[in-house]
Amino acid sequence: MFSKDAIGMAADTLECWGRFERSFHGPAAGNPFQEITFQAEFRHHNRVVKTEGFYDGGGIYKLRFMPDAVGAWSYVTFSNCKELDAQYGQLQVSAPVGINRGLVRVKDAYRFTYSDGTPYLPFGTTLYHWFHHGDEEQEQTTLGTLAASPFNKVRMCILPTGEMKPSMLAFAGNREQGVDIQQFNPDFFAHMEKRLDDLQQLGIEADIILFHPYDQGVWGFEQLEPEVEEAYLRYVIARLSSYRNVWWSIANEFDFNIHKSMNDWDRLLQTVQRLDPYGHLRSIHNGTKMYDYERTAFYDYTKPWITHQSIQHWDTSWTTSWLDRCDKPVVIDECCYEGDSIRRWGNISGEELLRRIWESQIRGGYASHGEAYEGQGGGTWISRGGTLVGESPKRIQFLRELMETGQADLWELESERTCFWIYLGLSRPGYWELQLPEHRVFHIDLIDTWEMQVERFPQTYCGSCKVTLPGKSYLALRITAVA
Repeated sequence: MFSKDAIGMAADTLECWGRFERSFHGPAAGNPFQEITFQAEFRHHNRVVKTEGFYDGGGIYKLRFMPDAVGAWSYVTFSNCKELDAQYGQLQVSAPVGINRGLVRVKDAYRFTYSDGTPYLPFGTTLYHWFHHGDEEQEQTTLGTLAASPFNKVRMCILPTGEMKPSMLAFAGNREQGVDIQQFNPDFFAHMEKRLDDLQQLGIEADIILFHPYDQGVWGFEQLEPEVEEAYLRYVIARLSSYRNVWWSIANEFDFNIHKSMNDWDRLLQTVQRLDPYGHLRSIHNGTKMYDYERTAFYDYTKPWITHQSIQHWDTSWTTSWLDRCDKPVVIDECCYEGDSIRRWGNISGEELLRRIWESQIRGGYASHGEAYEGQGGGTWISRGGTLVGESPKRIQFLRELMETGQADLWELESERTCFWIYLGLSRPGYWELQLPEHRVFHIDLIDTWEMQVERFPQTYCGSCKVTLPGKSYLALRITAVA
C-alpha cells in the first residue's frame, strides 16, 4: 500500500529491538507541543504498528520506532502540518546482536523473560533522582558503580520532589520563575535519554516512575488536570517507549497522593497501555502502612492493564500470599534500605536487607536493594547515586549467580519439580527434615548466604530424609535433582 512511494529510497538499517530515529523540520511558532499532531504507521508484511512523533524544540520534530521483527519495514507519517505529513521511508531490520534480547516480558506468575525467550530475573536497586542534579561526574560514577554491581534494574523518577532544586525539569520553566505545564523541556529528556542508553549498554532495565506524591506544595505535579496528564504521558511515551529497557511505574507510593482516587490511577494506567505501541511492563507502587499487612492500600493487581505486582512492604515472607492472591510476578521494589538514615525505612543492616531479599526469592518473588547511608556526602545512593558502601551488594551478586544457575521451579507441580530452595534466615536449627519426591534422587548443597560459601553434602537424597546443619544463621539449602 503506502510503501510503493518509498520504492527506490535507501532503507535505514538497524537491528531488531533497536531504535530508529528520523528528524523532520516543521513550525516552531506558537506551542508546537499542543498544536501540531504527528503520527506514523510502520508496516511489516500485513502488520501495522502506529506510533507518535514528538516536538524536540527548535523547529525539529522526531519520529522513533522499535521494530520487533527481522526484515523489511516501511512507514508513512500523518500530521496536521503539511511539512510533516505523508513522509515515507523504509527500514531494513537485521537480527539482534550482543546483549540485545528485546523487551522484558512476563512469562507466568513467577517468571520474566526477554522477547527472545532468555530468562530474566530482576535484581533491582533504587536511584530516584540520580540524573537530575546536573552533575555529570556523579552520574558517570554511578554508571561505573552499576557496571560493577549485581543490579539489572533501577527505579528512577522523571518528576522532582519539592525539596529539590534541579538544573532542568521535564516541563518548561524552573523553580524560581515558575513552570509552564503546557510545554516540555526537550533538553531534560535528551539528557535522560543519554542515561537510558548508558543503562541499556550495561544490560540494566529502567523502571521509570511517572508520578509521585512529593511536591510538598512546590510544583503542583500531584494534581495536574487530566488533559495535562495525558499530554505529559503522550510526550514521555513518544520519546522513551522505543528504548527496549524501559518499564513504566505509574506512581511511587500512589496512595500518599490525596488528590487522586483509584479511578484516576486506573485511567492513567489505561492511558499508558493505550499509548505505548510496544506493551512495556506496567505497574504501580503502594506506600500506606508499609509495616501493617492488613491495612496496606495495595492496588488491585489483577486488573488487566497491570503486568506485575510492584509492592512496598518490610515483611517479604508475604510473597507467597501475594502470589496466591494474584498470579502475576511479585517485585518488592522496597522492603526498606540498608543504611543509617533517621527514618526506619532507611536504617536496616546489610544482613537484614539480604535476609528479606532471600526470603522473597525462595518464595518466587524479587525483592530489591536500596542504600541510604547519609554520611556519603552530597546525598544517599537512593537519591543521587555515586558509590555503594553497604555490605549487601556483593552478597546479592552471590544470590543472583545462584538463582540464575537454578531458580526454584515453583511453577511446576511439587512432584515434578527438580529444584527446591529452603531458606533458614535467622533460625539456627541443628538439622532439617525433608519430604522429597520418591521417584527422583537429589543433591543437597548447604549455602552460607552471608559468607558466600557452597558445600555439597556427599550423599544423595530422596523421599523422607534428614540433613545435619551447623547451627548458624543465614543458611539455605539448594536441593537439585541428579541429572
